[in-house]
Amino acid sequence: MKRREFITLLGGAVATWPVVAWAQQPTVPVVGFLNSQPRQDWRDLAAAFLHGLSDAGYVEGRNVAIEYRFAERRFDQLPALAADLVRRQVAVIVASGGDASARAAKTATDTIPIVFSVGGDPVATGFVASLARPGGNATGVTLMTATLELKRLEILRELVPSLSTVALLANPDNPRFADDINTVREAARAMGLQVHVLTGRNGSELDTAFATLAQRRIDGLLAVSDPLMISERDRLVALAARYTIPAIYQNRELPAAGGLMSYGTSLRGIYHQLGVIAGRILKGGKPADIPVEQPTKFELVINLKTAKALGLEVPPTLLARADEVIE
Repeated sequence: MKRREFITLLGGAVATWPVVAWAQQPTVPVVGFLNSQPRQDWRDLAAAFLHGLSDAGYVEGRNVAIEYRFAERRFDQLPALAADLVRRQVAVIVASGGDASARAAKTATDTIPIVFSVGGDPVATGFVASLARPGGNATGVTLMTATLELKRLEILRELVPSLSTVALLANPDNPRFADDINTVREAARAMGLQVHVLTGRNGSELDTAFATLAQRRIDGLLAVSDPLMISERDRLVALAARYTIPAIYQNRELPAAGGLMSYGTSLRGIYHQLGVIAGRILKGGKPADIPVEQPTKFELVINLKTAKALGLEVPPTLLARADEVIE
């Protein structure tokens, strides 16, 4: 073969290499991440989700892409954001940041797999047929918050034995608002406690709620589980300190920010598990066959510095049960 013919042949082969290599590359699946809260408030939890995905063998930018949609607490935007993910034909939608995200995703599609995190019973709300056999296109994690609220109330009374009047601070936009409030109110009355319900949808309404609290004889505060309480944790902690009110919260992020104490599940653990479940679905698992998970470990976190500032002496029995003591 002449030299010129060889070079021409080689050049033609090289020109086809990128096309052949591109054709052989596998399609990268896309995960839709739907969250009701502000993006900056949930960055750390999104990182926990990515860690869960990586445990399942998926790394963002390498073999999986992620489309993030944050509603910034504008819950009326969730249906449009979910519909957009459906139009983009994502492989799975991870609906987080409260029950409203899961409901928006379920309304938007009955075919694309959904991995949710919800606070209530997903069977009662119609998200799944049963916890063991979801039976549809959705599965995920449930926190069963109503049960935890009762435990928090018990812990608050243990720390404040003189507790006779308790305020329940809740977000009225939460779909579980009425059920959770009624459950805790009944339990509080059975304990001989007088209950005041305070509501807040945003920071300014939380300010108003605490101002109202100051006008009443309130011995303690239970912040009912809601993503708002986490994203507004610095404000809540500052308000509780200003009005010198003993308060118990849902997650360790609040006592870590200076709050008195918390009892609940690890949010990082929840988001990590969402990533693991999403990874199982990307590998071919069917949501109908993947059981809805419930947390098995709960954290009691106490901030001793805050307790001292409030003039509270933490009982040794409570300290002994604490998973973390902040000094």
